[in-house]
Amino acid sequence: MRFDVITLFPELFEPFLAHGINRRAFESKQVDVRLWNPRDFADGNYRRVDDRPFGGGPGMVMMAEPLWRCLQAIRAERAEPEAARAPVVLFSPIGERLAHAGVEAWSASAGAVLVCGRYEGIDQRFIDACVDRQISLGDFVLSGGEIPAMALLDAVARLQPGVLGDQGSHQQDSFNPALDGLLDSPHHTRPEVWQGPAGPMAVPEVLLGGHHERIQRHRREQSLALTARLRPELIAQARAEGRLGPDDERFLRGLG
Repeated sequence: MRFDVITLFPELFEPFLAHGINRRAFESKQVDVRLWNPRDFADGNYRRVDDRPFGGGPGMVMMAEPLWRCLQAIRAERAEPEAARAPVVLFSPIGERLAHAGVEAWSASAGAVLVCGRYEGIDQRFIDACVDRQISLGDFVLSGGEIPAMALLDAVARLQPGVLGDQGSHQQDSFNPALDGLLDSPHHTRPEVWQGPAGPMAVPEVLLGGHHERIQRHRREQSLALTARLRPELIAQARAEGRLGPDDERFLRGLG
């Protein structure tokens, strides 16, 4: 799959693409990321890409023309038929919230053109004419679209075959259908007793016994308890979809 990223700050992506376990996906081109700077498509000695907003107001607005020229260059290089053109995605606080189901869909796609806005935003005419989807990380505003773009690329990359050391690792992630959409259970490692600031803290005994069925049930119950406390709507969704068994319901009733 290929993601073309339109950004005024391509240098922000360089360490992201070169470090961490997900670099395997980027280096192998399983997730082919190409960076495009709209300044390269702007006019004048200063390669201006922004201007003051019509009607007044604070800040600057990214101009439509450099973005459009940049997008045309991407389309020419991708050379896709009209019916199979990669969607253009803008990261914006008004967009649909990115969730696990969306990441799975993108991980199985042919990619997209990702537009990273800056300043007060992008000329609405470019959005109306060229943008197919808008995506948000949540109900807050960032200084640019680069962080959301990296978040999407990171989430997509780790789902690619062979990227994670253990192929089953991502199946135990929170929100994964393998966990019935629940939160992941807590994790523990050595030492068995940690001398922490609150005194000795031991690993739950069930995790030390080697009884796989008991361990599996313990982790399921911890996942249920954590989800019920922090994200009860996920419990309701799992119940509505028939993902909770009799033992799950019995445990949840015991939580009160």
